[in-house]
Amino acid sequence: MKKLFKIILNVIPRPLLIRLSYIIRPVLAFFLKGKNFIDPIDGKGFRTFLPYGYGTQRNNVLSPSTLSLERHRLLWLYLKNETNFFRDNLKVLHFAPEQCFLKRFKGLKNLNYTTTDLLSPIADVKADICDLPFQDDEFDVILCNHVLEHIPDDTKAIQELYRVMKPGGWGIFQIPQDLNREVTFEDDSITDKKERAKIFGQYDHVRVYGRDYFNKLRSMGFTVEEADYTKTFSEQNIKTYCLAKGEIIPVVRK
Repeated sequence: MKKLFKIILNVIPRPLLIRLSYIIRPVLAFFLKGKNFIDPIDGKGFRTFLPYGYGTQRNNVLSPSTLSLERHRLLWLYLKNETNFFRDNLKVLHFAPEQCFLKRFKGLKNLNYTTTDLLSPIADVKADICDLPFQDDEFDVILCNHVLEHIPDDTKAIQELYRVMKPGGWGIFQIPQDLNREVTFEDDSITDKKERAKIFGQYDHVRVYGRDYFNKLRSMGFTVEEADYTKTFSEQNIKTYCLAKGEIIPVVRK
């Protein structure tokens, strides 16, 4: 199964994968149901999660029901337990909306919720993150998770995120990050997809972010909290929810 998933991820274009997943997901959830692991997003239990990864695959990380990964489940728990996201009236902009969140966020009556992406077939507004069609100071909350590592000019993208966020607003800008690396690595000369997957973790990534990512956000004007939210969970809960222990959530404020 691990080899099959790797082939599928690297061969089938992402927009088509998103459409196919709506058909495959209910079948996987039915056959893998159990009590060993729980997806906190929908509360369903499974005997195992699925493998995932473009380069090096990780076992037991992809929820069969919501298709959430470790970062999605951690973000859900953080939003639910530590923010006003589910209760206050907020205008929200969500980049590259994840399937595990889309319908749930759209269904929240307290949110004025807009999704955007350049390529995603499930986004409301097709837009380039470096040239957004929104007004200055428009959104209370911005979710931009695992997007910036795809963007050649991430400086311009972050400037746009700052521009459209309201003063007093907040956001979460997760990225794949090597916390052992002080300085972000990028090399435009690496163009082979297999080599990019090996070095950057995915064939369409353009960099590996280091710990300097947080200071880059600060240099654009954001206040940044480096939240290690897994510290609030027991070892058993980390295992049950299949979280990545020590993953940092970059919480930004304007």
